[in-house]
Amino acid sequence: MNDLERGTALRIPMRLLIFLFSVLFIHSARAQWTIQQSHTNVDLRGIHNAGGGVVWASGTQGTILRTTDEGKTWQHCAIPPHAEKLDFQGIQAFDTNTAIVMSNGPGDQSRIYKTTDGCLTWNLLFTNPDAPKGSFKAIQFIPGTGRDKGRIGDLIGDPVAGHFATFRTSDYGKSWNKSVGAWSTSAKRGEVLIAASNSSLLEVHGWTLFVTGGALSRSRTLEEHVKHDPSITVTHVGGEIPVRHGVSAGAASVAAHLGPDSVANSDAAKYIVRAVHAGDVLVAVGGDYRQPDLSDGTCAVSIDGSLQWSASQTPPRGYRSSVAYDAGSNAWITVGPNGTDISTDDGRNWRPLNPSPGEPADADKNWNALSLPFAVGSDGRIGKLRTNAVKP
Repeated sequence: MNDLERGTALRIPMRLLIFLFSVLFIHSARAQWTIQQSHTNVDLRGIHNAGGGVVWASGTQGTILRTTDEGKTWQHCAIPPHAEKLDFQGIQAFDTNTAIVMSNGPGDQSRIYKTTDGCLTWNLLFTNPDAPKGSFKAIQFIPGTGRDKGRIGDLIGDPVAGHFATFRTSDYGKSWNKSVGAWSTSAKRGEVLIAASNSSLLEVHGWTLFVTGGALSRSRTLEEHVKHDPSITVTHVGGEIPVRHGVSAGAASVAAHLGPDSVANSDAAKYIVRAVHAGDVLVAVGGDYRQPDLSDGTCAVSIDGSLQWSASQTPPRGYRSSVAYDAGSNAWITVGPNGTDISTDDGRNWRPLNPSPGEPADADKNWNALSLPFAVGSDGRIGKLRTNAVKP
């Protein structure tokens, strides 16, 4: 082989290496999810990103996980007392050491536990007082700082005696008071809450809003008419949500993008106080979890304070169990068993967020719950959505 032939032989492999490196770089840059190692195969149902690298997750068989390094490593927490068979569907985290978990199940299988020592030990705070009836479905705490962090929270469960079971704590979960009288929300026959991702309940400005399923799908939130204070009129308002409903269907998750305060002030001038107002964007997702590939009736949007809802023009590709708004990219993300979708026009139209080359073929599938940028799902699945995935 002469020098020319030898040089050519060397350049061809080099060109091939450069090409392969470029392809790998492009694939990596376009990747949507970073799949993390949970070292469990249970069904993960709840996730809460507390910030600062601290994230907590929960699931079946009494499973609770925690990370303090953005998911590089996940710690398996101690199982709370007598909780080995419980389904921990909701979790609320406040810092590295403090979190509250909610189990979902009939009667006394619905419970609340709390840890203050980094999940080494757990204390039972509350058990469903309506047992053997009722079932907890979602728990949310009002965001706060200092002494107010984790102080006020709301809990909701399926209807008992014709009213949704709603509870509030103002002492960090030590005690829970049930809503009664005008403060209690009535339910229609066959109306229930969809147990999916702990996101059928939403906290906004210290008020709650929730979405339902079963015989019909609605949004419900408390509204006060304060013109004749101290004689305040209290009612519950909302609208029917045009998503699939039935025995295994309904609205499973709701999220909000709040508009300017001036709009809320305008409503306040009419002596009306409630969680959301005209100009706030609400997006609800759901469908039929037993027929997850049906795309019609999987998303709806409200822009008038939850009083009226409109179906998405281009809906997600199937049943979706969780939705979240990402303020950094002004985009909405929704996940479910058969895929992930993104909307950049406030939920009116959705496009699939498909796996990029080099990712597993199911990287976008089998998710249950979101707390951006994290998602959890079946078989111990945990993923972190990459920043470039939600760019328009």
